[in-house]
Amino acid sequence: MALHRRIIPLIVACPLFLQNLDTSIMATALPSIADSLHLETLRLNLAITSYLLSLAVFLPASGWLADRFGARRVFCWAIVLFSLGSTLCGLANNLPELVVFRILQGMGGAMMVPVGRLILLRSVPSAELIAAMVWFTVPGAFGRLAGPMLGGLIVTFVSWRWIFLLNIPFGVLGVVMARIFIAKDGPEATLDPFDHRGFVLSAAGLVGLVGGFETAGKGLLPGAATLLMIAFGALALWVFERSSREHSTPIINLRLLKFPTYRTGVLGGMPLRIAIGASPFLLPLMFQLGFGLSPLLSGFLSLAPAVGSLSTRALIAGAIKRIGFRWLLVSATGLTAAFYASYGLFRPTTSHVLIFVVLLLGGLFNSAAMVTLNTLGYSDIPAPSMSRATALAGMAQQLSISMGVAFASTLVTGAAWLHGASADHLSARDFSPAFVVVGAVTLISVWSFLKLTEASGANLRAK
Repeated sequence: MALHRRIIPLIVACPLFLQNLDTSIMATALPSIADSLHLETLRLNLAITSYLLSLAVFLPASGWLADRFGARRVFCWAIVLFSLGSTLCGLANNLPELVVFRILQGMGGAMMVPVGRLILLRSVPSAELIAAMVWFTVPGAFGRLAGPMLGGLIVTFVSWRWIFLLNIPFGVLGVVMARIFIAKDGPEATLDPFDHRGFVLSAAGLVGLVGGFETAGKGLLPGAATLLMIAFGALALWVFERSSREHSTPIINLRLLKFPTYRTGVLGGMPLRIAIGASPFLLPLMFQLGFGLSPLLSGFLSLAPAVGSLSTRALIAGAIKRIGFRWLLVSATGLTAAFYASYGLFRPTTSHVLIFVVLLLGGLFNSAAMVTLNTLGYSDIPAPSMSRATALAGMAQQLSISMGVAFASTLVTGAAWLHGASADHLSARDFSPAFVVVGAVTLISVWSFLKLTEASGANLRAK
């Protein structure tokens, strides 16, 4: 692949680097932030889920905005908004302020990744898509790799506020590189009107469902209010689904799910992505609160999955062409589930070398599954529908990850309650059941991937 076709995937993946760096640093720093703000650690998962929920809510608008104002312009302004929100997070003095600024940060993040992926899909010929998608995932892997250690170093030697301020120089670099190497594009000649009703309904549905799951069992709201939020969210999404059938160009085009590979990527991959949201949230908490490790050592162990993830990049393109999408997805996801469940066997006395190796292998298979899934998902989508397809897939991905964080918090809280303790007195045994359940959830995606055929994605393998 020509040099410029390697540079473009790396540039548009800059937001993925920022998001993964932000999330992995945040997970490592949670106990320190909670101590600074005088909060229970699990209460701070609101700062993670509010960001992820903001991503899911505003993602559907990304495709329309890219068509309306030009993909490069929206991409650059999204990075600026993300960096601004990150700066304000670094200045927050309490949880409500942090949550509000994380929502603002999520608004920028909602435009960055799907628009970046759209630029990539429009810039790279299908013959080079597999290789381009592999390069696209490299910066994100580096973000996950750097995040845990940076988080541990920052909270150990300086203030936790630097975990947010650190995003600013990377944001500036992303904007400069985009303006240099990505060709300027204008608005689409013919553009459908914005689906305001669909946007409001989808946003209300997502906020209701994820907000309800987030508050369930944590005493933040009365039980009746939590159930009402979930019911309201489900109703809003049902109304949206009905109304979208009558709209020629709905903001979330569910008709794209008629393509089998895309449907597998969006719906079949949701359990896997829920697990991906849960595991990075649980690991640093288990190491620090359950095992009593320092933030620095916790960060070192937590970077092992990212090391494994990065190591698959050199092999995955060849593996897809030799093994095929179906069996690579089934085997990699099944092994990912097994490794997630095995994390529940870790104990405070377990060798740190063994923990690192197991986490590294888990990250390797998890990465293989995700790169394969993200490549397959767009193999049958027509070019005119690509912007809406990236928006819907991005929304589903962020919704799944935010559900994973809320799900993980609920599992640990429930385990602590069963053990006669509370969420502010977590022990190592409270995390083991959570990892077993996370592994079981991941297996649901295997069942979905088995429905693929040997011909799935054959048009990409043949290139």
